[in-house]
Amino acid sequence: MDAIDWTLLVLKVLVVFVALILSTPIMVLLERKWIGRIQERPGPNRVGLYALFRDLTGAGREGPVPRLPQRWFRNGELQTLIDGIKLLLKEDFIPPKADRLIFLLAPAVGLLPAALTFTIIPFGPEIEVTLGGQTRTIALGLTDLPVGLLFYMAMTSIGVYGIVLAGWASNSKYALLGGLRSSAQLVSYELTLGLSLVGVLLIVGSFNMREILASQADGLWAWHLWRQPVGFLLFLVAGFAETNRLPFDLPEGESELGAGFHTEYSSLRWAMFMMAEYMNVLTFSAILATVFLGGYHGPIGLPGLPWPIAALSGLFWFSLKLGLIFFFFVLVRGTLPRLRYDQLMNLGWKWMFPVAMANLMLTAAVLAADVPGRGLLLFVSGLALIVVVDALANAMKRRALGHVA
Repeated sequence: MDAIDWTLLVLKVLVVFVALILSTPIMVLLERKWIGRIQERPGPNRVGLYALFRDLTGAGREGPVPRLPQRWFRNGELQTLIDGIKLLLKEDFIPPKADRLIFLLAPAVGLLPAALTFTIIPFGPEIEVTLGGQTRTIALGLTDLPVGLLFYMAMTSIGVYGIVLAGWASNSKYALLGGLRSSAQLVSYELTLGLSLVGVLLIVGSFNMREILASQADGLWAWHLWRQPVGFLLFLVAGFAETNRLPFDLPEGESELGAGFHTEYSSLRWAMFMMAEYMNVLTFSAILATVFLGGYHGPIGLPGLPWPIAALSGLFWFSLKLGLIFFFFVLVRGTLPRLRYDQLMNLGWKWMFPVAMANLMLTAAVLAADVPGRGLLLFVSGLALIVVVDALANAMKRRALGHVA
C-alpha cells in the first residue's frame, strides 16, 4: 500500500465512524418525534433553530412572529444536542460499593463491538478511479472480510458482556436482575439469529458480505427475502431481542427494574449505553438489508453504470433501506407492549428455535435435491412452513382459551 491507499483508508475510517456517531442523536430525535405522532402527543418541539434565531435576533418580540421561520424551524431539532450537553455536564457518579474497574469498563465493552461491527458492511459498490497515475479499485466499505457474517455473530456475542458486567458491577439488585435477564435473553435468541442466516449461507456458499450482495445484483426478485422468507422473519424478530428493543427490552424494564442494568449509571457512561443500543439497531438494520434485501442494490439491476452514478445510487438505496427498517423499529416500539419473561423464553425456545431448525433442514433438502427452479421451490416451501406454524399457533391459542375441548 502506498501513501494514497493509506490516505483513502484513513478517510473511509473517519467518514464511517463520524457518520456512525452522528447518526445516534439523529435517530433519537426521529424516534421521539415519530413515537409522539404514533401516540398522539407532541415530541420535542421547543429547542430548535427557530428559537435560536429568535433569541439571537430578537425577532417576534415586537410585532408579529415571522411565519416562515416558525413553520420550518420550530421543530425541536436541537433537542438531542442540548441533551448531549446536559449529559456532558452531569455528575459522573460511581456507587461506593461497586466494582470500580468493571463498572468503568462495561460501557466501553458494550459500545466497541457495536461500532466495530459496522466495519464489515459494504454500503456501496466497488468503483475504479484513476489516482496518482494508477487505476485503483475503491470499495465503499471499510473491510472485506472472508468471514464477515461470522465476525458479526462474534461481535454480537461480545456485546452482551457489557450489559451483564454493568449489572453485576453496580452492586444493585435492580441492575443485577437486568443483567441476568439480558444474559438469558441474548443467549436464547442468538441461536435463532445464527440459524436464520445459515439458509442464506447455504444458498450463497460464502460468509463474505460482497459475495452475498453479488448473488442479489439482478434486481428485486433476486433478493434472499424471497428464497428465505422464514429466515427473514426469524432474523427480524431475533434482532429486536438482540438489540434490547420493545417488546424485548426486559434488560431495562423501566416499569419493573427502575432502569435495569444501567440504573446506577449517569452522565456520559449512561450515554455510551444509549449510543450502543442505537448503533446496534443501525448495524442490525444494515445486516438485514445486506443479507435479505439486496443491500446497496436497487430493485432493478442496472449493470455498467459510470462510477459516480453507481456510487450515489448505492448510497441512496442503502440509506433508504436503513431508514425504512429503523422506522419499523420505531413503529413496533410505539405500538406493542413488553412481553412477560416467561413469554419471552417460550417464544424463543418453544417456537422460534424449532422453526429455525425446520427452515434450515427444509432449505438443505431443497438445495440437495438440485432440481430446476430451486428459488421458487424455496419460496413456496417457506410460505408453507409459515402457514403451518401459524395454524398450529392459532390452534394452541384457541385450546388455551377454552374454545376447543
